[in-house]
Order: sequence, then structure tokens, then C-alpha cells
Amino acid sequence: MQFNHTVTSQEDGRTLKSVMSHELNMSSTMIKRIKLYGTLEVNGQHAIVKHIVKEGDVIFAKYDDDVGKLNDIPGIPILYEDEFFAVVVKPSGMVTHPVHGHLDDSLLTALNPSANPLHPVMRLDRETSGLMIVAKTGHIHKLFSEQKIEKTYLAAVYGIFEPDEGTIDLPIKRREGSVMIRDVCHESDPGAHNCITHYKSVTFDKDLDISLVRFVLGTGRCHQIRVHSTFMGHPLIGDGLYGPNSDDNPSDAFPLSSVLDKKCGRVALHAAKISFTHPVSGIKMEFEAKLPDEITNLSPKFADHL
Repeated sequence: MQFNHTVTSQEDGRTLKSVMSHELNMSSTMIKRIKLYGTLEVNGQHAIVKHIVKEGDVIFAKYDDDVGKLNDIPGIPILYEDEFFAVVVKPSGMVTHPVHGHLDDSLLTALNPSANPLHPVMRLDRETSGLMIVAKTGHIHKLFSEQKIEKTYLAAVYGIFEPDEGTIDLPIKRREGSVMIRDVCHESDPGAHNCITHYKSVTFDKDLDISLVRFVLGTGRCHQIRVHSTFMGHPLIGDGLYGPNSDDNPSDAFPLSSVLDKKCGRVALHAAKISFTHPVSGIKMEFEAKLPDEITNLSPKFADHL
């Protein structure tokens, strides 16, 4: 990663560190790495971060954290890639990060061709499929974290939402005694986090009593779509934590659920669309990923909304 910047009149008289932080939007960690292990120059001469810059000075900063082109892995489509980040489609059943039991078969491990780390801009649960942004440096990850990324999910749920469009604005918190399960709670409860999910029904299969629903996140809480939809009476098909056949949230409200859960074989949640601004070029970008077969095969009506 390298930066070239010409000092403006507004930056005249400031320290090099101040310009790097506020104008080049570098984190303190990145500045420290450049200082200790990289190259930092003003007008072609070595400089320290306390150096006072003048209008017209040319700043050059470089740190060798290049990941290079990501590995081309069957089953993990790369929809876009440049020197800064990539947009990939994560398959269901694959964890994002290396964790115990999945040190060699995570998404990041599979894609990474170098010793330098990749930085997922968003995370998807192991069973959730769909679009992810993977930053190639910590700096680009930081730039992504400072903008709003619009995320749209498609999910197959039991029942039908009434009304068929709306916003769920209910706080959630971790269930006492559990490290995984979340519940809707009162905003005054200890550990409560505000949580907003917008939904719109796409289609309904009356015979199976299941719906395909579009969810747009207003916040990014853990499990928020699954928790909100379940609270509204519409657990996701195949959800082993919140679904009707789960140990933690069992329900006999949907008689076909055991058959449909088995048919899907996973939680029926898919990150279908993302919209954002390229953190370097400023270009507006949008990507879509079609529904996988596990979800479309649940109902003939779902196949019309790939």
C-alpha cells in the first residue's frame, strides 16, 4: 500500500502525522507500521511523523502489506477484485475466519495467497451464504468501516408477514447463560442493543405456508434477522438456533417444518445484494448474488426470484 499526497494550503503548518491521520485517513496502527517498517518521505527525503509540512510538499508513504490477487477457488465466485478489495460469494457451510476446528478451510484461508492477512468487511455465519467484501489491507478495512454499506438479504421463513412490508425496531440482547442465542428485549434491559430490520415479503407459498422475504439491515447486530423474524412469528427455515425444530426455541406451529428444514439442510438466509462507495475512487458500486438451490428448491414460487 502506498500513498502520494500534495500538501494543500489548509494543511500548511501541520505535522506529517496529522496529515496522514486526517487527510489520508490512516489509522494510528498504519502510521506506526509505516514509521517502523515502511517508507515515509517528504519531497523525496526521509521524514519523521513530527515533521512540519508546507503547502506544495509531496508526501510519499509506503508499507509492504500487499496481498496480491486472491486465489481462484471453485465454489467461491469472485465478482470483483482490484488492488484494494474483492467482492466474493461465500457458500453455505464455510466459516469466514479461521477458528478452532476450521483452521485450514475458512473463507479467508482459502482466498489468501500471501502471509499478509485479509480483512472481512462484513461477516456471515457459517450456514449463511452470499456476498462479502474482503479488504486486502487494514487501511482499506478502516475506510469501509467509516461508510454505510447497504445490505439486502433474502430469507425463506415460515408463515406470512402481515402487513407484508414494514420495519422491526426492537432491541436485542444475549440470552442469559448462552454465548450464541439472542432475544428481543426491553430497551432498558442490561445488555440491550438497538436493532432495526426492514422487511418486505416477496412471495408466499400458501400450500407450504412459507414465504420468501427481503430484509434490509438498519443495524448490524449478531443474528438480528433470525431473532427479529422469529419474534414476529416467522422463524427461518432450517434455523437450528431459532427455528421450530431447534432445542432452544421449539414450536409446533408449523407442521411441515421438519420436512422443510431437512430439505433445505441449512438456515435459509442469503446475502443477496450490497451497495457501497469505492473507498478510494469514490465510484458507487452494487453487486447481486442469486439465490442458491437449497432455498429456491423449497418452493416453485421461489424459483422466479433468483
